[in-house]
Amino acid sequence: MSERYGGYGADDGEPTGEAADWYRQGVQLLEAGDPQGAAQLLTKVAQKTPDSAPVLEALARAHFDGGLYEQAVESFAQLAHVSPDDDYAQFGWGLAAAKLGRMDVAVEHLSAAAAMRPEIRHYANALRAARSTLREQSGKRGLADE
Repeated sequence: MSERYGGYGADDGEPTGEAADWYRQGVQLLEAGDPQGAAQLLTKVAQKTPDSAPVLEALARAHFDGGLYEQAVESFAQLAHVSPDDDYAQFGWGLAAAKLGRMDVAVEHLSAAAAMRPEIRHYANALRAARSTLREQSGKRGLADE
């Protein structure tokens, strides 16, 4: 028997229905262009189902699309922990790290994604861009050290 959770207006403030319903609603919000609303709902789902790869992926996408890059890094990292062979988790982790200016982390995870799925061109393109930015940053640091 599946576990049920409280409804809106209940003391706990959680949405009506089961976690699977929340997930579907969160994905619908994400697809409708409401990443903040999706992230709120999907955060509750992730608390109930912390090892669900689909939930973690949707939550990470919502964080990224909402410009919450620190949270996106955390969500993609959790997804990669739960599903180590997930190339998209590595890709998203790398993109979110790049948005935060953490180019060394970005290169690490974009490299992993590109190695896992070399046929996906945008993985390789993102990796090239991150490597180029990292080289530029390293060069500027080298000049500042002189």
